[in-house]
This record gives sequence, C-alpha cells and structure tokens, in this order.
Amino acid sequence: MPISNTTVVRATAALLLAGLIALLAIVGTTIWLVERTQTYFNEVVEAREARTATTELRSALQDLEIGQRGYMLTLEEQYLEPYEAAMQRVLPALSRLEGALSQYPQAEQPLAALRVGIEQKLEEALTTIELTREGELEEAITLVKTDEGKEIMDSARELFSAIISAADERLNQGVIDQRNAANALRLVTILGALVILAVVGGSVWTVLNYTRELVSTRRELETTNIRLEERVADRTSELSRASEEVQRFAYIVTHDLRAPLVNIMGFTSELEASIAPIQSYLKSVEPTDDPNEKEARLAAEDDVPEALRFIRSSTRKMDGLINAILKISRDGRRPVRPEEIELSDLLEVVTSSIHHQVAEQGGEIEVEPDLPSLVSDRLALEQIFGNLLDNAVKYADPERPLRVHITANQAPGNRILIDVEDNGRGIAAEDHERVFELFRRSGAQSQAGEGIGLAHVRTLVRNLGGDITVESELGRGTTFRVALARDLSAIVRSNAA
Repeated sequence: MPISNTTVVRATAALLLAGLIALLAIVGTTIWLVERTQTYFNEVVEAREARTATTELRSALQDLEIGQRGYMLTLEEQYLEPYEAAMQRVLPALSRLEGALSQYPQAEQPLAALRVGIEQKLEEALTTIELTREGELEEAITLVKTDEGKEIMDSARELFSAIISAADERLNQGVIDQRNAANALRLVTILGALVILAVVGGSVWTVLNYTRELVSTRRELETTNIRLEERVADRTSELSRASEEVQRFAYIVTHDLRAPLVNIMGFTSELEASIAPIQSYLKSVEPTDDPNEKEARLAAEDDVPEALRFIRSSTRKMDGLINAILKISRDGRRPVRPEEIELSDLLEVVTSSIHHQVAEQGGEIEVEPDLPSLVSDRLALEQIFGNLLDNAVKYADPERPLRVHITANQAPGNRILIDVEDNGRGIAAEDHERVFELFRRSGAQSQAGEGIGLAHVRTLVRNLGGDITVESELGRGTTFRVALARDLSAIVRSNAA
C-alpha cells in the first residue's frame, strides 16, 4: 500500500513526539534523581558531622577525666596539660554537636540535659583540681566519690553512643540510597536510549520506504508527463482554433456595430445643425408667459444640447471600445512567425523604450543575465512585455522609486517561465483575475485607460501557446508570470497538420 504524504507526516510527527517524550522523561528523571542524590549526600554529610562532633566531645571529656584523676593520684603537674587542653575543647565541641543536631527537634531536650551535665562535670573537675592544689586531697577525693561526675559521664556516654549509632545507620542508609539512585538513573538512561533508538529506527524505515515510493512515483510521473505533453499539444491546437473562431466572430460583430454607430454620430450632427436655427429664433423673439413657449425654450436651449452632448460622449466611448476590440481581433488573427529569439536582447530593446520614464522617477529595471533563448513570435513578445512594463510605470507607488526585476527559468513540459516583478501599488486579491478581463480595471482609477491592456496581453500570450498569471499584494508590488512554449514552431506545425 503506497505511503501518502499525510501518513508520512503523521508517522514522523508521532515518532518525533515519542522521542521528545522519552527525552523529557530522561531529563526529568535525571534531574529528580540528581536532586534525591544531593539530598542523600547532604544527609550523609550531616550524619558524618554529628558523628565527628560527638566523637570529639567524647574524646575531650575522656581526656579531661583522665587528666583530673591522674593529677589527683600522682600530684604531678604533667597530668594537668591534657586536662587543660581538654577543658579548651569541650565547650566548642559541644557547640559543634548542637549545631549539627539543630534541625532535629527530638535532640533538643537531650542536648540541653547534656550541656547541664557537662557544665556540672567541668565545675566538679575544676573544684577537685583546685582542692588538690591546696593540699585538701581528702576533700577532693570525697567529692569524687559522690559519683555525681560518674553519673554525668555515664549519661553522656549513653547519649554519645546513641548519636553515633544513629549517625552510622544514617551513613549506611545514605550509601544504599545513593547506590539505588545511581542504579535507577542507569536504568532510565538505558530505557530512554532504547526508546530513542526505536524512534530513529522507525524514522529511518519510514523515510526509506517513502523514498522508494517517491522514486517509483517519479518514474511513473515522467511517463505521464510524456503523455501529458502530447495531450497538451492537442488541446493547445484545439484552443488555438477556438480562439481563431472567437476572434473572427469579434471582428465581424465589431465591424457590424460600426455602421449603426456611424449613423448615430451622423444623425447627432444633423440634430445639432437643426437645433441651431431654432435656438437663434428663440433668442431673437421676446419671451412671453406662454407655458408652451417656456417648455420649448427649455428644450431647445438646455435639454436637447445636453442630450446631444451625452450621445456624442457615449458614441466616442463606444467607438474607442470597438477600435480596441478590433485591435485585439486583428492581433489575434495575425499569423505568428516563429523565430529564434535571445530573450535578453529582446528585453533590452523593450526596457530601453521606457528607460527615460523610469529614470525620471529615480527607479531602475533589472534584467537577470544569461536568460534562455526560445522560438516564438518577436512582435507578440515585444507587445506583451511592453504592455507589462508600461503598466509597471503607470501604476508605480509614488512613495518609493520604481524597481522592476525580470527573471526567466526553465519549466517542465518544454516551457519557459518569465517573471516581471515590480514594487508598485499592487492589486487586491479579489481583482487578480478581473484585471485580465476586457474593459475591467482594478483599484483607484487615477490613470487614463480603457481596461484592454492586460486582456490584450493574455490574448497574445495564449496565441503563443502559453498563459499569464498574477501574484500581488496591495502596497507591496506585483509579479506577472508569463508561461511560454519554448518552441512555438512545434505548435504551429501541429496546428497546420
């Protein structure tokens, strides 16, 4: 089953959407897992900080207690060095532990009790050291034997063990959580990569199938084009014959219309000559109050002259239209004379005739170099492009200098497409086809004309086996595209046959 353009577009869009969803899923999951990993890392760091602070505080208290008892037992000053160093470390270590556990509300009360106990222990140690130095060793020993300091240290050790145990558990769990997050990230990446590979594979498969069908369709199209060119030649021949009949009919009709028109114009002149004596007579007679006389004066001096002016204006206009139709008919019936024409040379001749008009407006006409040659009727081509360029000058936008650009390209079916593009005032979309109709004009009628120029151009182009279309936008400019047979002689031979 052939793959249609719609199917390819839908399949490609679906595959791209799937790939986009997979990519977004990978990115989103990766960001989430990274955030979770960061959370686990922060928890591990906090647990390590709490464990380190606890170990340091416990070590300081132990050093303080060892120094206290060593001095009391030996009375040697060297035991006071670790004691005094421990005294300097205890409170900072306690503050560090409190900071590490500050975000845990459940630790607030035990830490407060620990601070009170440590302060008591410090005070007890300081008192016993002072008593020992003063020689009151018995009293110091008695103070130690109260076991108050021992109870404080036992409570502190229990709390320290609980904190260290919780920190170790948190460290172990953090490592497990980070490992699980890394495994999940690896799995998501693998699954996403598989989905993207599937999307790429599906896209490649679709493109390859579509390309194969395009190649096959192109071959069929080439065969169809050959047949179509033959049919176009036949239809062009029929159209030429029909056009000749229409032009012959237009010539007969306009020729027959001219006789009554001449009569009308003659009788109009006679009426003007006949009314003149009546007007002179009425001017020589004194007016009276007779109503019939008043009506006669009004008719002779105003109504009849006005009617004659309208008749004469209308006959002149009708005469101009009949002449225009006769001109189109004569040009259409004129036998074409195919000859080899260099399009660049022909356009140079045509543009030179209006160069001074364009230069006066500060504009320019640009003809693309190295235009193709063709076999056609030179006079008809000069009339076609002369009319198009005259229109470009006539309907230039007064707000900017005129720019005309002429290009030509080869087209399928042994045809040439010639574009005449200008930056004039443009044509409204609803008038694109009307401008080619006889006696029809578009836009503001600020220029003199009868509306036959583009109708004449279309007749000439079709006589050459081509057609003309327009693309335009108001205020932006207009492009007339003339499609011509590359070899008119082949059409002429076909018509003759």
